[in-house]
Amino acid sequence: MKPFADLFHPEERDLMGDRQERRAKGENLTSAYSLRARNNAGHSLWVQINDITVQWDGKPATLNIIRDVTKQKRMEEQLLQSQKMEAIRNLAGGIAYDFNNLLMGIQGNTSLLQLDTEAGHIHSGKLKSIEKYVKSGAELTEQLSSFASDAPFDLTPTDMNDLINKCLEMFGPEKKGLTPHKEYQQNLWSVDVAQRQMEHVLLNLCINAWQAMPDGGNLIFKTENIALVEEEARILGVDPGKYVKLVISDTGSGIDEMTRKRIFEPFFSTREMGRGTGLGLAFAYGTIRGHGGIIHVESEKEKGTSFSIFLPSNGQFLEKQKQSVQKILRGKETVLLVDDEDMIIDVASQMMERLGYEVITSRSGKEAIDLYRKSNDKIDLVILDMGLSDMSGDETVHRLKEINANAKVLFSSGYSIDEQSRSTLALGIEGFLQKPFNLVQLSQKLREVLDQS
Repeated sequence: MKPFADLFHPEERDLMGDRQERRAKGENLTSAYSLRARNNAGHSLWVQINDITVQWDGKPATLNIIRDVTKQKRMEEQLLQSQKMEAIRNLAGGIAYDFNNLLMGIQGNTSLLQLDTEAGHIHSGKLKSIEKYVKSGAELTEQLSSFASDAPFDLTPTDMNDLINKCLEMFGPEKKGLTPHKEYQQNLWSVDVAQRQMEHVLLNLCINAWQAMPDGGNLIFKTENIALVEEEARILGVDPGKYVKLVISDTGSGIDEMTRKRIFEPFFSTREMGRGTGLGLAFAYGTIRGHGGIIHVESEKEKGTSFSIFLPSNGQFLEKQKQSVQKILRGKETVLLVDDEDMIIDVASQMMERLGYEVITSRSGKEAIDLYRKSNDKIDLVILDMGLSDMSGDETVHRLKEINANAKVLFSSGYSIDEQSRSTLALGIEGFLQKPFNLVQLSQKLREVLDQS
């Protein structure tokens, strides 16, 4: 017969044994408590134990009633994590917005200088370096923005096998002493994801695995198509339907139970001060949840760690898309630029003027409405900041459409797009331009919108 203690997770046996001894000695402890156990297949699960003091062959003992509460525990953990994420969203969103506006000023002026700098100029390399640093800063604020938004923007049909391969090329696991193993499902369903954000998720998981294996080890990637029925989906905390499941596992040092419970918290880190922001896994959690999916972790000390990600899919296969040509496109139309930041008005108007456009500027929603009412016959496009202080994006768009139902409006913001903004996009907005943007991105977005019939 298997000993009673062998039913439980190794890290929990001391706790369980201590309670049994104290209970048998007559201490007044609560009769119910939860800990991790193992089923016959060796998988971890949560159980609730109700113990009652009894006499057995004339000796004090406890009668234990065990109930599987794995489903409830997972739902409690998901609810707690959602509440923690909500607590930081307003702060993160405000920081990301202000920082992206500053980056826009740096990027815009850099783009203007590049127009006047020949390729062999002594400063051309420095300007490219500035752009590189701006991109790094934008990627950091993109992580912060994920906390302030319920879903990412700019979703693209994606084959996760291809995206994993791309991230592995950037990460270079072989150079870091890791051996990658790929167990891909062929004909993997397509998923709609924000590719840059998903790349950050995968890279963060790779970096965590590398740090858990300082002497090298195996890094395993598995993908598969999976259809979750209602009961399975309810346990995971997602809607029933088709999903692409991605599992990233390592053979590293693993994590203890206390760390596992906090691993997705914003700013929680096990690294020493000054190494890492503590945002990596919190960003991964926010990004996956924003896509309507779920991520969870399984780990034991000295037995490695495994992250499982479920991303919703429509069950279709990817049609390969042609990449757009990265070149500057010019125009001669008239653009009304609406933003309450002087720095953005200054640099964005200069960028568009250098592209050949005539630019009219406004620093408030009310002023923009008045200007558009007087000159809508000559204004071909309105670029509207979503965060104006005097008028919401919804209201401004409604007022513009009342003047001219065919008004073309392009949203621009330091925030990532969120549910409210997506509802505004449904009103007939032609697109979204995320700050900071460079001259190429601006020029191509302008032509994309203005060339629509």
